Amino acid sequence: MVLWSGLGLIAALVGAALAGEAVSPSAGGLIVFSSDRSGPWHIWAVKPDGSGLRELTRGGPEEHDVDPQISPDGKSILLTSTRSASAGVWRTAADGSKPERLCDGDQAEWVPDGRRIVLRRSEKIVVRDLATGQEKVISPKDWPHCSAPSWSPDGKTIAFACRWEAGNAIFTIPADGGEPVKVYGEQGACEPHWSPDGKTIVYETETHVCTIGADGKRHRTITPFGGVQRYGRFSPDGKSIVFCQGASERGPWELYIIPAQGGTPVKLTDGGSDMYPDWH
Repeated sequence: MVLWSGLGLIAALVGAALAGEAVSPSAGGLIVFSSDRSGPWHIWAVKPDGSGLRELTRGGPEEHDVDPQISPDGKSILLTSTRSASAGVWRTAADGSKPERLCDGDQAEWVPDGRRIVLRRSEKIVVRDLATGQEKVISPKDWPHCSAPSWSPDGKTIAFACRWEAGNAIFTIPADGGEPVKVYGEQGACEPHWSPDGKTIVYETETHVCTIGADGKRHRTITPFGGVQRYGRFSPDGKSIVFCQGASERGPWELYIIPAQGGTPVKLTDGGSDMYPDWH
């Protein structure tokens, strides 16, 4: 387990060019990610064309920041940090300043209206109201090893992963709690994240990034090449996916962008290990 996300590290170029669509030239915005290129794991930012690389957070040698997600209004970043006695959910300004600890837990993500977050704590999925601090556990009480919650664009549903003795599976559940529905349960499926239109979920297996319809249909392997690919996230226009890749789970990792339907990946970063991207 590496820095609470339960997955290994990655780096290495994609070998031969793959047939397929080109990365969307309109895929703008900003990509934030965690990197150890300056020593400890800190949050960095880069534009989708590879320009404007900069370090956003800083801390002591034992203070690590991972799992960043930009707020819906673009003014804040959620992240997991070891800045306090235990790993917790923190919020910073978009430039990495004004760090503020919100609560215990990790792997936090915003609701689309920015008023609540969903996070993992003690292997349960928890929804927290930011104004009141009220919390609700929405994963079933007897379900073990829940992780990687992700809010649908309409705010009504949360996707998450659960690990059983038989392996991992991806589920969706109403944001206020209810009966989970299995979306996919093969090849160690985990780390689900929604497309901007809410119709597709990108996720990872033991070795590749894949997509599947939110209804469990239309499964597609997006990165069928060698090495290990993980942490896929859609671009704001839904046409591209950023992910990290390496020769093995030991890393180091680098970021790539690929068309959402599959195709030729473009290398985005180089140097150190770069993981946990989010694209806003």
